[in-house]
Amino acid sequence: MFYKFYFIDKFKKNNIDLLDKNTRIIYRNYKKKINIEDIILLRDYCRKKGLRFFLSNNIKLSIKLDLDGAYIPSFNTNTNHLSYNLKQKFELIGSAHNLKEIRIKEKQNVKFIFISSVFKKNKNYLGINKFRIIESFTKKKVIGLGGLSKENLKLLELTKAKGFAGITFFQTKKKAP
Repeated sequence: MFYKFYFIDKFKKNNIDLLDKNTRIIYRNYKKKINIEDIILLRDYCRKKGLRFFLSNNIKLSIKLDLDGAYIPSFNTNTNHLSYNLKQKFELIGSAHNLKEIRIKEKQNVKFIFISSVFKKNKNYLGINKFRIIESFTKKKVIGLGGLSKENLKLLELTKAKGFAGITFFQTKKKAP
């Protein structure tokens, strides 16, 4: 069974209601200031639905609000959080695009490393073969990120990836009858 991570930038109940309990929510919005009331509403709604909830790039606030964890983006190389007293179930997850960033995420003690971009043809595009090579350089659990669809999900199953993350993959999903 794959771990599933859904990146959101605003709280939409109807999108969250379509998710199964194995999906984890990552709130990531770098365009506007974090509204703590919105984060608390989202946290409480995720708990009600039995979903794990992560906040991007703000470990201190994630701890303060008693979230399930924090997401550390590839551009964040800070290791100050290693001195924090974390709950046992608090998870750190992070993204990387190359071997150097993977090593940084390992030093940051993340549980999952999101490697991108597997399928989305952007400046970080890897493709399935380069993805398999890069994932072999870490013992951490690897998550495929970027351009995933139902069609290419089977290709990801050919790798050692433990799951996938995305945005549009979850938005196009229809609730089963």
